[in-house]
Amino acid sequence: MNERQPVRRPGGRSARVGAQVRQAVTDLISERGYGNFTVGDVAARAGVADSSVYRRWGSLETLLTDVALTRLNARSPMPDTGSLAGDLRTYAAQVAREITGPDGPAVLHLAVALSSSGEQGRQAGDALRAERTRQLQSILDRARERGEPAPDVLDVLDHILSPMYIRVLFGMVPLTPDYIDGLVDRLL
Repeated sequence: MNERQPVRRPGGRSARVGAQVRQAVTDLISERGYGNFTVGDVAARAGVADSSVYRRWGSLETLLTDVALTRLNARSPMPDTGSLAGDLRTYAAQVAREITGPDGPAVLHLAVALSSSGEQGRQAGDALRAERTRQLQSILDRARERGEPAPDVLDVLDHILSPMYIRVLFGMVPLTPDYIDGLVDRLL
C-alpha cells in the first residue's frame, strides 16, 4: 500500500502565517514592551486564531524565543573580502543593519528580556550566542588559513558586537560606518 505524505511548500500558507505572527510579536514589543501582551493579542494582530499560535508554538514564551532567534540569526551571506579586517568590517556592518533596522531594537530588547526569563530564555540566549560565535569563527578560521593573525572569537564579541548591542539597547548615538570601522581597528 502506498500512502502519500502531504507535501510541504516552504513558501506556502504555513510560512506566510509564521511571518505574520512573528511580525505581530515584533510590532507588539515595539508598542507595548515585553510582557505586556498575550497570545490572543498576537493572534488578533496577525489575523489568525489563537489555536493556530498554540498549535505551532505551544506557548507565548516559545513564540517569543522563536521570534528573537529568527530575527537575530537572520542569515546574511558571510563576507569573504580576502582580509580579516575587510570581513570583520562587512560582518559588523551587516549586524548593525540588522539591529538598527525597523524591528532591530525591539528584537534586541526581547532577547535581553528572554535571557532572564527562566530555562527557555537561557536556552534562547545560548542559541543566539552559539550562532553568532559560529559565524565569527568561520571568518577567523578563514583568516588563519590565509596566514593572517586572528583574535579569539570572544574578543570579537567583546570588542565589536557588544558595544553595538549596548548602543542600540540604550538608544545611544547611531552606529555609523566610522564607529563600526573604529571598533574593528581597535580590536585588530
